[in-house]
Amino acid sequence: MSVIECKDLTKSYLRKKVLNQISFTIEENKITGVIGRNGVGKTTLLKIMAGFIRETSGEIKVLAQRPFNNLYTSVNTIFVDDQMSFPPALQLQELLEAAQTFYPNWDMEFAQRLFKYFNFDPKHYHNTLSKGRTSTFNAIVGIASRCPITIFDEPTTGMDEAVRKDFYRALLKDYIAHPRTILISSHHLEEMEDLLEDVLLLKNGEVHLHIPISDLKEWAIGLQGPASVVLPWTEGKEVVYQNQIGLDTTYVVIKNDLSEAELAQISLNGVKVIPVRASELCVYLTNETKGGIDDVFINR
Repeated sequence: MSVIECKDLTKSYLRKKVLNQISFTIEENKITGVIGRNGVGKTTLLKIMAGFIRETSGEIKVLAQRPFNNLYTSVNTIFVDDQMSFPPALQLQELLEAAQTFYPNWDMEFAQRLFKYFNFDPKHYHNTLSKGRTSTFNAIVGIASRCPITIFDEPTTGMDEAVRKDFYRALLKDYIAHPRTILISSHHLEEMEDLLEDVLLLKNGEVHLHIPISDLKEWAIGLQGPASVVLPWTEGKEVVYQNQIGLDTTYVVIKNDLSEAELAQISLNGVKVIPVRASELCVYLTNETKGGIDDVFINR
């Protein structure tokens, strides 16, 4: 069942389109990664889903209702980022107790276990926490709320590597025990590849890809070898990335629509066939040029 439906969704600021007529659906009880470069509209899209801001045109429905200024959306959705606002007069323990009164699925015992594991002082205040500790506390609220629609926007900002790993593991284990629809945007795709089920890739305010993570991992393939041998195999193919290595070695990433027979023949011709990680592919797909930063050094 679809819990989020977008049709020709557009959002403009000062005549600049941040989101440009995007259409997609998000299925119930899946973890979807919202991926893209800075400024492509990830946060704007997530805030529209959460009902924080209103679309300029098009249609969006969350749990079959328009989310903006909608109390039903507010109760069933949580938006977690490093700018979450909490009453400054309340201590951290009091914030957890307040959350319990708002979110119907809130698990206080679980929240307290996370709170203790990450070594928070219940008498501290949210606005005195460091950036990493703020993100960690916000993540506790997001996971323990168990909202039907849980949205994390760059949730690991400021966290060190160990805490990021703990966050992803806690989120996955609780999701398995209590399935719900989770959307998460992050610059650390390589860290959460095993967490995601679907990927929504944005580029220039549009949906570039929306596919299962398993398909994304096989969407492209890398070919490396002498340029005279590699390049003929790229003719008529969708080239995603190309880089010159040394004097006569070329690395090319192409869309993987090759047959098993073609792959075998490529290998026999001295070309190395290399799998492309999902995180690397997303970088290549969102580059404005096929060669990335190396294009700066090419005299035209």
